[in-house]
Amino acid sequence: MDNMTTENKEKPELLVLAGPTAAGKTALSIKLAKKTGGEIISADSIQVYKYMDTGSAKITPEEMQGVPHHLIDCLEPTESFDVARFQEMAKNAADDIRGRGHRPIIVGGTGFYLHAFIYDNDFSKGPSDPEYRKSLEKEAETDAALLHERLLSIDREAAEEIPPGNVKRVIRALEYFHVTGEKISIHNKRERMKESPYGLKFFVLTMPRDILYERINARVDIMVENGLFEETARLIDMGVKPEMTSMQGLGYKQAYLYLTGQYTKDEAIYRIKQETRHFAKRQLTWFRKEKDAVFIDKTEFGSDEEIVDYILKY
Repeated sequence: MDNMTTENKEKPELLVLAGPTAAGKTALSIKLAKKTGGEIISADSIQVYKYMDTGSAKITPEEMQGVPHHLIDCLEPTESFDVARFQEMAKNAADDIRGRGHRPIIVGGTGFYLHAFIYDNDFSKGPSDPEYRKSLEKEAETDAALLHERLLSIDREAAEEIPPGNVKRVIRALEYFHVTGEKISIHNKRERMKESPYGLKFFVLTMPRDILYERINARVDIMVENGLFEETARLIDMGVKPEMTSMQGLGYKQAYLYLTGQYTKDEAIYRIKQETRHFAKRQLTWFRKEKDAVFIDKTEFGSDEEIVDYILKY
């Protein structure tokens, strides 16, 4: 134990606050940053985009309370964004924060992105078959759902972690199996056994499922009231296409289907709530597999300040 403590002290310190959507990470992260002299790196695949504020529940300048934030409003919504690009941008931000004598705090709910950064996964190499991948990409243009069903038959565990709308990850999982004959879920389990190169403090904010689902439903209603459909219409007018990475975000995808006459408004709202609840369940499933995660049930504390004090005891 003493050796482990000494080893962690020699590593760059990293504080991580994760959890499912609508768990209250944003407000808690501000209090945590102010108490520790930290700056926040967002691990969110949609908040990185400009003009996508309402549907991503993006933190406002007022809510930031002067705490510097990174990886928010960095990209145009027509640009591609994936885990490798996130990892590079997050590393640069963390180095910049440490260089100024501050503490990087990475906050978000995208488990795949968080894991890649925390354990420094290498995306520069790996088994591949470009021709096979191209054939899958062509199939996805006509029926992406079919690819997810294929993955379900090959590797149920991976399919349950990867949402059907994340076509890039579905294709990667199918390609990995095609080339190696091994399920990518088995590969991911090996990756999860890696030691982090950081002095890692990894906390996952959670709460009972019924309370979380109520919060999700209420958040969606607020998003709609605040102009989710109007925001999506503006993105379409800007030339953002439904197949682009940015439009795979929950809320935007369903809003697009409403705006193009494929859903009624009520159906779109129902689908956003339903798919966000499913997403939250997948997030928690992912985080439960993280060996270094410490779970914090928000309902067991009287306030965010109490949670901050609990975290600081670590």
